[in-house]
Amino acid sequence: MRTTRIARLALAGAVAAGLAACGGAPSPGPPPGMQPATVAPGPPSVTPAPSTATTPASGLSPTSVPAPRPSGTSAAPPAAPGVTGRLAGQDWTSIPTTRPVVALTFDAGANADAVPSILATLRRQGVPATFFLTGNFVRDFPAAARSIAAAGFRIGDHTITHPYLTQLSETAVRHEILGAAQQIISVTGQNPAPLFRFPFGDADARTITIANRAGYVPVRWTVGTLGWEGTAGHISASVVVSRVLAAARPGEIVLMHVGSNPGDHTTFDADALPRVISGLRAQGYSFLTLEALVS
Repeated sequence: MRTTRIARLALAGAVAAGLAACGGAPSPGPPPGMQPATVAPGPPSVTPAPSTATTPASGLSPTSVPAPRPSGTSAAPPAAPGVTGRLAGQDWTSIPTTRPVVALTFDAGANADAVPSILATLRRQGVPATFFLTGNFVRDFPAAARSIAAAGFRIGDHTITHPYLTQLSETAVRHEILGAAQQIISVTGQNPAPLFRFPFGDADARTITIANRAGYVPVRWTVGTLGWEGTAGHISASVVVSRVLAAARPGEIVLMHVGSNPGDHTTFDADALPRVISGLRAQGYSFLTLEALVS
């Protein structure tokens, strides 16, 4: 009996030591933070920065997606080489090409209200697109993030919390970019590198250099639809269509959003998408992802 009691005490001590080594009982996850602010695009049309690129863009189908990891799985993004050469030093406003091609892009930050409608339209029309996700978006709307990846669409990095990066230190900027990549990979299984979009279009030479050194190519837009402004901004689905078609040009990058307006809950970008696609096709345009820019 004494031998049995000693064995039990030894076992209890081993278990206690194991718990101490692991830090004790699991701590609760971080409290949910505030959602990122509704994305406010920059100027409706931005003149492209000078480029020496001569390679024409090629049409691409939606990218294949690796099997998503379970939500919450730690996944550090693979080390990415710094961006050099023709892609460095710019916040790209169009794809350098003379071919009649357009890249539809969607920013995801505030909410996921229009994701099902947008994905359904893109699938029905057979149109590829690029989605820029924030880390907070994939945290708060993991099912929507996975549905974008599972549908085969290209995903890009849009920071963790959607801040004004020009107001942050280099360390903080790198954390926003690389931390978002880690969250995106963890939830969707897809690595967003090297595609990156500055929140609010808030960029300067310093932050572009930081992004390049982290392995990312910043991509702005040729035209923003302003659909996110809702009725308060005197926007409608027809206005969204008109803005995109009026700005049509070879290599056009269109900025839209997957969320609804926080005030009136309108989803004008999603509502306008079928007419945007048919209108561009009527002008002779086809569609590709931003992989055409960085490949």
